[in-house]
Amino acid sequence: MTQIQDNDKKIVKLKLDIIFKKIFGDEHHKEIITSFIADILEIPFESIKSVTINNVELMPEYIENKFGRLDLKLNVDGRIINVEMQVKNVSAFKDRTLFYWAKLFTEDLLSGEKYKKLNETICINILDFNLFDFEGYHSHFQVLEKDRHELLTDKFSIHFLELPKIKKYKQGKPIEEWLNLINAEKESDLMAIETTTKNPQIKEVIFKIRELSADEIFRELSFKHEKYLHDRASELDDATEKGRAEREAEIIEKLLKKGFSKEEIRDMLN
Repeated sequence: MTQIQDNDKKIVKLKLDIIFKKIFGDEHHKEIITSFIADILEIPFESIKSVTINNVELMPEYIENKFGRLDLKLNVDGRIINVEMQVKNVSAFKDRTLFYWAKLFTEDLLSGEKYKKLNETICINILDFNLFDFEGYHSHFQVLEKDRHELLTDKFSIHFLELPKIKKYKQGKPIEEWLNLINAEKESDLMAIETTTKNPQIKEVIFKIRELSADEIFRELSFKHEKYLHDRASELDDATEKGRAEREAEIIEKLLKKGFSKEEIRDMLN
């Protein structure tokens, strides 16, 4: 009975922005970051020689001002990489990602420098919602010529990783272990990954998640933050619902004035 209860025990969620940054945004965890990036980009771990984290600090107002979004900026062997964790679906997300990519691509080029000095720039979006009408969990976009599919440049790359889809796939790719780990909510989820993985960095992250989950103060902080995100989402949903209701009332009033019956209006709106 105790074992079952332990397996069902809640853990701090890696998909929660403050937990994700606590682990992946720590300069002391460079091997973890290296393994994670290597598995997403499908390049050898040994091929990554240097990783620099450009936005390590969590600001004091972070918990109250962020709404389920985290971005982690890295320099990996000269590549500019932005990892974004987004738990709430937002409008125009694809356009926003393209804007972030463009900003990252150009911000380090000094006035008068040659364009060839622009770095390869990669945006990695980890989403806790489905963005594409496609069964696969990983979408990788590059700039290709429309008919002959010739690559325009190797400096543009945007990845989308959709967490809700990952459980349906068992392709044996290393990234699947990372995404299942990000999805983990209970001790049993950690145990399932721990018993099958051969990746030492994933085992280290599991250890750190357990360590953070056992820390009463940090656990309370993370649960409080998660509740804040849920409450904030509910407020926005309620506001959206209220807006729809008000708009619908306006439409009904206008249709009534035009001579439509209530039955006709109901059929139109349904």
